[in-house]
Amino acid sequence: MKEKILSILQTADRALSLAEIDSLLGNHTVEEYQELCRVMRELEKENVVYHSNKDKYMLLEKSHLVKGVLRSTRKGFGFVEAGDPTRRADDIYIRMENMNGAIHNDVVLVEVISKKNVERMEGRILKILERDLKTVVGEIRFKKDRGTLLLDDKKVKIQIEIDRKHAHGAVDGHKVVVHILKHLGGQRYQGEVEEILGHKNDPGVDILSIIAKHHINTTFSDEVKEQLKQIPDTVSESDLKGRTDLRDWEIFTIDGDDTKDIDDAISIRKLDNGHYQLGVHIADVSYYVKENSPLDLEAMDRGTSVYLVDRVIPMLPHQLSNGICSLNPDVDRLAISCVMEIDEKGKVGNYDIYPSVIRSRIQMTYKKVNDILERNIVAEGYEPYVASLQEMQKLSKVIRDSKIKRGYLDFDVDEAKILVDENCHPTEITKRERGTGENMIEDFMIAANETVATHIFYMQLPFIYRVHEYPKEEKIRNFLSFLGTLGYTYTGNMKQIDPLHIQQLLRFLQTKKEAKILSSLLLRNMQKAVYKPQNLGHFGLASKCYTHFTSPIRRYPDTTVHRLLRTYLFEKKVDENTLRHWEEKLPVVADHSSAKERASVDCEREVEDMKMAEYMEDHIGEEFAGMISSVMNFGMFILLDNLVEGMVPISQMDDFYHYNEECLMLTGERTGKVYRIGDRVLVRVKRASKEDATIDFEIIKKLS
Repeated sequence: MKEKILSILQTADRALSLAEIDSLLGNHTVEEYQELCRVMRELEKENVVYHSNKDKYMLLEKSHLVKGVLRSTRKGFGFVEAGDPTRRADDIYIRMENMNGAIHNDVVLVEVISKKNVERMEGRILKILERDLKTVVGEIRFKKDRGTLLLDDKKVKIQIEIDRKHAHGAVDGHKVVVHILKHLGGQRYQGEVEEILGHKNDPGVDILSIIAKHHINTTFSDEVKEQLKQIPDTVSESDLKGRTDLRDWEIFTIDGDDTKDIDDAISIRKLDNGHYQLGVHIADVSYYVKENSPLDLEAMDRGTSVYLVDRVIPMLPHQLSNGICSLNPDVDRLAISCVMEIDEKGKVGNYDIYPSVIRSRIQMTYKKVNDILERNIVAEGYEPYVASLQEMQKLSKVIRDSKIKRGYLDFDVDEAKILVDENCHPTEITKRERGTGENMIEDFMIAANETVATHIFYMQLPFIYRVHEYPKEEKIRNFLSFLGTLGYTYTGNMKQIDPLHIQQLLRFLQTKKEAKILSSLLLRNMQKAVYKPQNLGHFGLASKCYTHFTSPIRRYPDTTVHRLLRTYLFEKKVDENTLRHWEEKLPVVADHSSAKERASVDCEREVEDMKMAEYMEDHIGEEFAGMISSVMNFGMFILLDNLVEGMVPISQMDDFYHYNEECLMLTGERTGKVYRIGDRVLVRVKRASKEDATIDFEIIKKLS
C-alpha cells in the first residue's frame, strides 16, 4: 500500500484528504481504511509526507516547506541549513519569535516567508522533526545535592539536572561532558557526568570544552597505540621495492615556521623544449595506514586534523604525522610523485604518477622564501636553491595566469592570526600574511590535484572528488539587486552564471570602498565545496575535474585518493569486486568527510570567536575603526581592521532605528542617520565576554 500511496501523492497536483486518497486507492472496507491511516502516520513520522492544518496530505518534497537542521545563535535567532547541510547558500534565517521551541541542531520543518534578504531567505519553524541530544558540555554547579549545568553552548536552551551519584566526583566550577540520561519533560533533562575536563579557570580548559562540544577526539585508542608499535621509524630497503628512486633530485619543502607535519615537497627542472618539469611529491601515508586497520578507522572517524590557536588535534598520531610520514629534510621518505610537464601557457602535457622514495634537501619557510622572491634577501643555507625558487616563481605565474584566464575566483578573504602566551591568553591579533611563496605552493598543489583527478576520471573508475557546484541563479540575481540599493549598477553580462562572469563581478566589487564586505557577501552566495564520488567540477577554481591528493597526513579524502592510486595504478587491481567495493564505500567516505570538515571548521571558528572576545576584554573602553559588515533587525555587526567582529545592539543606539531588509540598512526616526553595509565607523568597546564569545560596541561616529 505504501508504494501506491506515494505514487498517488507524487502525481497529485494538490494536497489530498484521507478520503480522497482512500478513493484513489480503490478501497472498500473499514480494514483497508484503517491500514491507510496507519501507513499515513508512518509516512508522516518518517517525514516523507506533510500533514497540513487543513487535514490534507502531500509529499514533503512537493510542499512549500523545507526540512533542515537548525543552527541557533546566542542572540536567540538561528539559521536552518536546508537540504544538504554543507550548502550554506541555502540557509534560511529564523527570527527569535519564529523558533517555535526548537533548539540548536534540531531537525525541523520550515516555512519560507521571505526571499528579500540578499544574504538568506527568511522562514518560520512549524515543527520539530528530530532532536538528537546525547551529550552536552558546561560548568557544573551544586545546591546541596542537586546539580545543574551551565551550558557552554548558549544556543541550546535546555535545563540539565545532575544528582551527586551521577556527578562522579565533579565539583562546583568543573567543566564537564554530560551524557543525557532521560527527558524529564518540557526543556528539562537528567544527565550524568561522562568526563571532567578540568576547572573552568585552568589554562586550556576553555578550548578543551569547545573541542568536547564538537565531539572531536583528542586521544588515540589502545588498538591504535598497539598498531603504532609495528610502524617503523625509518625507511628500509624492503620498502623501496617497485619505487622510483628520486633521492638524487633537488627536492625541498616550503611550509610555515612552526609546521611539523610536512606532507608535500616540490622539485623543478627546465626542459630542453622550454617547458617546465614540475614534481609534486606527497607523503605516502596509505603505505603505512592500511585500509580498515585501527589507524585507518581512527583517521576516517576524525576525517581531518583540527588547527586551533595553540594546538593541533591530528588526524594521525604524531609518530606518523611528525615522524615517518613527514617529509623531513636529510632522511629517506616514501612518497607518491606527480611529475608534470607544463608548457608556456600553463597547460599540463605529459605527466606521470608513481610511488617514489625522496630525500628533501631543506625544510624552507614561507617567510624566508618570500624574502628571496620579494626582497632579494637570502637566508643562510638557502643560497643553493635561489635559482630553483626563481624558476618556480616564473612557473607559478604561468599557472596562475592560466587559471585566471579560465575563470579562477580569488575572493581575497583576510584571515586572522591570534597570538597567545604560555597560558593561552591572547596577546595580539594580526592578519595572516600571504606572499609569493604561499601562492606558489597553492598553484603547484592545484595543478597536481587536477592532474590526478583527471587521470582517474578518464579511466572511468570509482573515485572521490572535491566539488564546488555552480551558485544558484536566484542568489546571484538577489545580490545584484542589493548592489543596486547601494547605488552601484553592474553592467557586466550575467546572462550566464559561470566562473568567468563571476570573476568579472569580483573585479567590479574590488573597485568599491566596501570591497572586502561585498566580496564576503558574494562568497556567502556560493555553494560550499564538499566531497562527492561524482565529478561535478569545481566552480571556484574554474576546474573541470578536481580532487584532494596533496595533504594525506591531515585529510582523510587525500589518504583515500592515495589508496585508490595504489589500487588502480600501482597494483593494477580493477577487477569487478574491487570496483564494487569502492562504489559502495566512497559515498560514505565522501559524506562523512564533508561532515567532519564542517565540524572542524565550526570548532576552529568558535575557538577564534572566544579568543577574540577574551582579547577584547582587555580593551574595554578603547576606540577602534571598522566597517559595517552586516545589518539585522536587532543591530549591526562591525568588522574591525584587525578582523575582530562585534555587534552594536539596536536597543543601545541613539535613536529608534527602522530596519530595511532589502537594503540592509538602519534609518534613525528622529535623527535621520543612516547606517548600511560598507560604512566606515569609529566604535568604542562597551562589553566583551569570553564566556559568551560576544563583543558589543557603541557607535562614536561615522567615518568618511
